[in-house]
Amino acid sequence: MNAISASAPGKVILLGEHAVVYGKPAVALAIDRRIKCTLSPAAETTVNGRSYDPSKHPYLDHMINLFSRPVRIETEGSVPPGSGLGSSAALSVSFLKALNGVMGNDIDNERLANDAFITEYTVQGRASPLDTSASTHGMGIVVNGPEDSGEHLWDISKNESKWSVRDIRIPEMTLVVGYTGIHAATGPLVEKVRRYKDKCGFAKDVINDIGNLTIEGIGALKKNDIVRLGNLMTQDHRSLSILGVSCNELNKLVNASLEYSYGAKLTGAGGGGSMIALTDRPEKVCEAISLHGGTPFIVRTGVDGARKE
Repeated sequence: MNAISASAPGKVILLGEHAVVYGKPAVALAIDRRIKCTLSPAAETTVNGRSYDPSKHPYLDHMINLFSRPVRIETEGSVPPGSGLGSSAALSVSFLKALNGVMGNDIDNERLANDAFITEYTVQGRASPLDTSASTHGMGIVVNGPEDSGEHLWDISKNESKWSVRDIRIPEMTLVVGYTGIHAATGPLVEKVRRYKDKCGFAKDVINDIGNLTIEGIGALKKNDIVRLGNLMTQDHRSLSILGVSCNELNKLVNASLEYSYGAKLTGAGGGGSMIALTDRPEKVCEAISLHGGTPFIVRTGVDGARKE
């Protein structure tokens, strides 16, 4: 077996995280930060030169059982783990893309997105296919959006939940990411929202509100109304804060960015990780984020999804 490599992009969520787990719409964009996996033959399975420890690599552990032979796994990339930028999805998608190449399978994107979603669902205990579909397809996607959102890509279902994934055209815009440096695992935050929703009708109302403002955001994207989109992003952040998935560090970065932005919000599971700001003054936003303890970087959207390297 020759070495085979594949890569997949990270993502930001413009609108709809957490609510999407319960069938509400969400919009995600692939960004120009990727994770690359290279697989090659070996006498024993290793990860980045170290002996394979399943407890340290839960996502890989779920996927590696698909392959019965030892394999050397090398990973590299620029998506920080626990950053809210889809690192686990990019890892899962790139690994499965490479693994299917090793096995001689020509996997299509629908199967790839579904298999990567099952990995995330299994490891996290509950998940949506938003991250893995964005990482697989690239560009921009909307999950559970209106039929006129864009071209239908695929459907994914799990238990009682079903998600429809569509391509969505994204206008040219500048996004700045502010990374708190706090590693926040997705699973516990998803579970936190589930417990809140199950015991409190108000939480269900907040989730519904997030779904409604995401629908408005899809309309704003279609009209290229960046001002309205930014306002909805800020509203989304406030709703996510009510659900308890923001934190002081994220709120500081969001608030610092708003002076120079159309809108700002956390992206991903929350609890740390990153926020994003929609702006035409990226240098000013980067400066504000740095002054308030975050690590800023400008991201480019409109990038390819999973691919062989």
